[in-house]
Amino acid sequence: MFNQWLRENKFAMWLLTVIRVYVGYEWLTAGWGKLTGGFDAAGFMQGAIAKAAGDHPAVQGWWAAFLEHAALPGVKLFNVLVPLGEFLVGLGLILGTFTTFAALMGLVMNAAFLFSGTVSTNAQLLLLEVLIIVAAANAGKIGLDRYVLPYLRGLFNKGGRTTYGDSAPKFKKHTV
Repeated sequence: MFNQWLRENKFAMWLLTVIRVYVGYEWLTAGWGKLTGGFDAAGFMQGAIAKAAGDHPAVQGWWAAFLEHAALPGVKLFNVLVPLGEFLVGLGLILGTFTTFAALMGLVMNAAFLFSGTVSTNAQLLLLEVLIIVAAANAGKIGLDRYVLPYLRGLFNKGGRTTYGDSAPKFKKHTV
């Protein structure tokens, strides 16, 4: 019942737009700050690895092993992916373009930050992203998804027919 409300209700559409823009702004500003101010994930990763020690570790051993043996050696790649990913997730959510995918990628990053022992706003953003993902297309109706998704459906429609719904221009068939 709640899922249906999120996916179909007009009030939910407006509420999701507010949530989507808020979450997008948080991601966009975080990514922009890293893109323009310089960013090095090595210290963050080393701090997360250190949190895996002791009697009550904040970071699970398997995640610390991933960070130590995979992420830290490839930190140069993460130094590009993290700020660019944050910025693009924010842009996608604010514009309402590929909204569900943007929210999913934000959720993945929030989960990674939580796994690394950083709470901050990550838990809150993760919960809001779950609402956006569950709402699916309704979360992006007041955004560019209103136009992008029908266009893409038309491109991939079987038989090569394009369907745009009510907003499609009507063409008359000409005979010669």
